[in-house]
Amino acid sequence: MARPEVGDEVRRCAACGGYAYGGAPDCAVCRALVDAIVEDEWAVFVRRMGAAPAEERALAEMVTAEPDRHDWRVVDAALDRIECGDCGERLGRGPAGCAGCELAHGFRYAAVETDRPGVPPGNEHAVRVNVSVVRRPQMTSAAELLVRRKLLPLLLVGRLPTTQEAQRASAAVKGAAADARERLVDEVVEAALADPGKGTAAGTDTRKGTA
Repeated sequence: MARPEVGDEVRRCAACGGYAYGGAPDCAVCRALVDAIVEDEWAVFVRRMGAAPAEERALAEMVTAEPDRHDWRVVDAALDRIECGDCGERLGRGPAGCAGCELAHGFRYAAVETDRPGVPPGNEHAVRVNVSVVRRPQMTSAAELLVRRKLLPLLLVGRLPTTQEAQRASAAVKGAAADARERLVDEVVEAALADPGKGTAAGTDTRKGTA
């Protein structure tokens, strides 16, 4: 499935019942949708470069050597195609404490982030950060992962939570019992969806809403 367009309705996932993409990484369907954000752009890049399947590894190494020249999705996909020399996992997605993966993960943020027309400034950066967190869940706390994955569906349709909304979502999980956190974050998301004037290019300036 193609990445949602700006202004699309946020859809439910038939598998987990939450908003599509937001159930990752536990929901296999949502996880596949998140991975497709990266993989679909890689497929377009490979076709544009005219590379054969056997040449993808070399192409990936070229991309990771110059991340500042490529879209972040292409860079993330390229890292997936290279094995970390330290841990053996996909580069940048290994276990906490892997020096090779941490170094590669830092370099990935040199990639190009281009906001789509009609979104608040910083929407694409927020998308790529939240996608990165969801695809590297072992590197963050359960509370942060919950907030990041739940806000991702909003970001993908062009929204960007205001500073207040982001703070409310973060505050909802701090000090709350583990079994209440998801409900509290869901309430924040539903409140944001109920007010379409917020978190859009035409609404409040939300550049500091989600890092």
